[in-house]
Amino acid sequence: MSTTEKALEGTGRFLDDRLHGASGLNRFLRKIFPDHWSFLLGEIALYTFIILLLTGTFLTLFFQPSMTEVTYHGVYTPLDGVRMSEAYSSTLNISFDVRGGLLMRQIHHWAALLFIGAIMVHMLRVFFTGAYRKPREFNWLIGIIIFSIAIFEGLFGYSLPDDLLSGTGLKITQGVLESFPIVGTYLSFFLFGGQFPGHDIIPRLYVIHVLIIPAVLLALIAAHVFLTFHLKHTQFPGKGRTNANVVGAPMYPYFMAKTGAFFFFIFAVLALLSTFAQINPIWLFGPYNPSAITAGSQPDFYMGALEGALRMMPNWVWNVAGHTFAFNEFIPALLPLGIIFGGGAMWPFIEQWVTGDRGEHHILDRPRNAPTRTGIGVAAVVFYGVIWLEGANDVIANHLDISLFLTTWIARITVIVGPIIAYWVTKRVCLGLQRKDAHLLEHGIETGIIRQLPNGAYVEATRPVSENDEAVLISRTGLPPLPAPAADEEVPAKSMRGGMGRMRLALNRVVTEGIAAPTGNGHGEEHANGHGEPAAISGQGDQGRDGQDSGSSS
Repeated sequence: MSTTEKALEGTGRFLDDRLHGASGLNRFLRKIFPDHWSFLLGEIALYTFIILLLTGTFLTLFFQPSMTEVTYHGVYTPLDGVRMSEAYSSTLNISFDVRGGLLMRQIHHWAALLFIGAIMVHMLRVFFTGAYRKPREFNWLIGIIIFSIAIFEGLFGYSLPDDLLSGTGLKITQGVLESFPIVGTYLSFFLFGGQFPGHDIIPRLYVIHVLIIPAVLLALIAAHVFLTFHLKHTQFPGKGRTNANVVGAPMYPYFMAKTGAFFFFIFAVLALLSTFAQINPIWLFGPYNPSAITAGSQPDFYMGALEGALRMMPNWVWNVAGHTFAFNEFIPALLPLGIIFGGGAMWPFIEQWVTGDRGEHHILDRPRNAPTRTGIGVAAVVFYGVIWLEGANDVIANHLDISLFLTTWIARITVIVGPIIAYWVTKRVCLGLQRKDAHLLEHGIETGIIRQLPNGAYVEATRPVSENDEAVLISRTGLPPLPAPAADEEVPAKSMRGGMGRMRLALNRVVTEGIAAPTGNGHGEEHANGHGEPAAISGQGDQGRDGQDSGSSS
């Protein structure tokens, strides 16, 4: 044994004798991680958050969160002699006077966009694959809360420089606050410390942006990562993969090496973007002036949906008993994103109630194997996309040389019709893909080889699917429909009584719709589900139902 090995062994024994951490560390380093590219989406969000903390710490050393007016005499001569706030002046100094300041600003801004974008795509992956199901409902809720808070964190950080563009965004925020019935004016005065813009808003946003929200996000992300680690990772279906195991590589050395390299890759991409792609050039916008606005101005992408909802909403205002109810701001500010976030938070529990599924799930669904869920997810994406595009209706109208009012009316119609069409088309596509999978299991893969039978008929030779592909194809675990109450049943089950029971049964028929497929090794016969529709493959035996034990492994 070399001197270095002896030193390491002695150090390890010294620490373990006092901290008793060897067994825990050993389990941690031997933790198995599944290997699939989509799991990197969560890592992108985590690593960009770390980069945000590092670059944000650098920027706080030079930023002055003050609305006190000063006269600018910095190196950016086009604004020389212009009156502006200390916040805007210090941001200019960071951009032009501090060594590496502009690079840090742009890395911070690009990282913020990538952070929220990665969260969005990661949550879509979780939704479409059913990774939110028991026992991960709480982790799904934590993810939605992180997403919601991250949007506010981005808005507040975006507003700190006090330039014309961010000031316009703050004015929209103030208008949304004032639209709250009865209490709107009080909320606005509480945040801004008086009339807009006042002298208190930037210092308050600074404290919220650099202290309060990062602390909350850090705690939530730590809880999210801990639950992901504790509940073990989900995995896509494949050969040898079950609810009782995880197929992959250990934390050390494989995953640590891969994820460490991935962190530096993300940092390099952000550095290259910040070097060659300019973002948020506040010196071109000038300091905020309530009487001015920039034509064609656009917020960061994560605020585009709110902007679009405000532009899409008709002018609907009530004046009742001396109180103004500005529904044209209140409804678009809360309803569209409320539907998406609220619906997303409640969906795991709604799905569990509709299907009666009480089992644990560690194997992910292929989106095609949950056509109703996938259709709803795509409909939500279309709904969000329409209102997001409407946030740039003036730019779209200008480039397409059409009326601004025409783009608004197109959005108003599409935001209702588009999700319905998207749901129907997506569900039909998923059912078609299920038919294709059933055909592959039953008949095999076409080889293109034509053979003539003794009777003169021509047939195409096929070959069976591979073992891994077969494991994926037979992994469809659609739940059987809930049994309908018999006509002569005097007292139906409690869960099926009344209007709620009938609604649950109707929704269950929609959610469990699927195409029959060969069972077992893929060469069985198709079977009906008892009410005129083809039945999906039954569960793996570890999916509990109402009134039954789960029987799944932890």
